[in-house]
Amino acid sequence: MPKPEPSESSSVLTVLTTVDTAEKAQALARGAVEARLAACAQISGPVTSVYRWEGVLETGQEWQVLLKTTRARYADLESWLTEHHDYETPEIIATRVERGAGAYLSWVAAEVTPAVE
Repeated sequence: MPKPEPSESSSVLTVLTTVDTAEKAQALARGAVEARLAACAQISGPVTSVYRWEGVLETGQEWQVLLKTTRARYADLESWLTEHHDYETPEIIATRVERGAGAYLSWVAAEVTPAVE
């Protein structure tokens, strides 16, 4: 069986957010996938974050949640993450997947397509 060709152009995005506990990371990851806003999510951490907040230099432990979605579902995912996140100004950044395995990218798109009722 021939391997699928990599896609030259993709509508898939990776979306990164951070939270301050592993439990919150799991809740965001599971909730976004259950809502079909993300096909999957990986949790990494703890990581050390250094940032300035309200004029004070801070250092803290955080967990990164990397979600896979499509451009068509990004606005809904961002709204959902904002609503379910407990940070006042959560990090939510998206990066376009420039290339990827065609079968994987198709799977992501299928998983975030809302079910027809």
